[in-house]
Amino acid sequence: MEELPTSKAVKGVPVTVTDFIEAGAERLGLRLLAGASRAGKVIREPVVNRCGLALTGFFENFAASRVQIVGNAEAAYLRSLSELEREKRFRALARRRAWLFVFTAGRVPGDRLLRLAEEIGAVVLATDVPTRIFGRIATFILETLAAPRTSLYGTMVEVGGLGVLFEGDPGLGKSETALGLIKRGASLVADDLTCIRKDVASNLLFGSASEATAGYMEIRGIGILDVAGVFGVNAIRGEKRLGLVITFRKLDEIRGEVDRIGQTRRTRKILGVDVPNIIIPVSEGRDLVNLVETAAQQQKLVAAGYDPVAVLSARLKRRAVKPHSEKIRKGRTHGR
Repeated sequence: MEELPTSKAVKGVPVTVTDFIEAGAERLGLRLLAGASRAGKVIREPVVNRCGLALTGFFENFAASRVQIVGNAEAAYLRSLSELEREKRFRALARRRAWLFVFTAGRVPGDRLLRLAEEIGAVVLATDVPTRIFGRIATFILETLAAPRTSLYGTMVEVGGLGVLFEGDPGLGKSETALGLIKRGASLVADDLTCIRKDVASNLLFGSASEATAGYMEIRGIGILDVAGVFGVNAIRGEKRLGLVITFRKLDEIRGEVDRIGQTRRTRKILGVDVPNIIIPVSEGRDLVNLVETAAQQQKLVAAGYDPVAVLSARLKRRAVKPHSEKIRKGRTHGR
């Protein structure tokens, strides 16, 4: 599988304040109150942090590089201080390199504090979303934005609940196979180019289409196909966990290389994650749709802990031992 070269696959994606504001526009409604000239600055640790203890002057284990939340508790504490003391507390945070603050639950700092933010190089945002809800949504948005990602040449389909990615040379029938699966109830995730995102917390991979091509396929002889328009909205998926990679290879190229009984468990490493991988030989007359559908069902069994090769091997061993035992028993009977 050809992986498009990108540093994002190793280090993740740099997230700026502008990225955060735009990604959370609908659910968070963030407003930029101070530091507009620094909106392009990268958030070194795209994680949220309650800065309550730091406001009191306790800085041990203070995560200054994170997004600092100023919620109801912090706002109440700041109101108990004089304006001069409030400025001192924020200057102390700035000296420890805290620079991005979000006032939640409709709280808005006064003009004097906003002027101070411009002076010390801080960025101040505000939202009407309650603190608890903001923390949950912001964490999800930041993790998604910063996740390591890459793009792969291949077509991805959800088959029976399993995310399956096809790879192989052009002309081997990847899109046509996906189309056949969709007509049998599968759903298209991406055609030709699949974007892969890694969830760092769970070490799982998720595939999706690029924004430009989502929901469309290119079929030789037909042209561009609007999948939802032809088959309905259930025939497309925005994002799906990747559970299997199927490699299409010409039979003449791999004759003798294919494991006929499936005893060898192959994997494909993507963004540091091992994904189950099988090779399906392509030749004239082979029903790739049926083969892929069966491979997906087989992989679901294997993932659930059922190994058909091991079960069959154990059965054959039992059958081999049984005639031998009967022969010994009969020999002893005749000896009497």
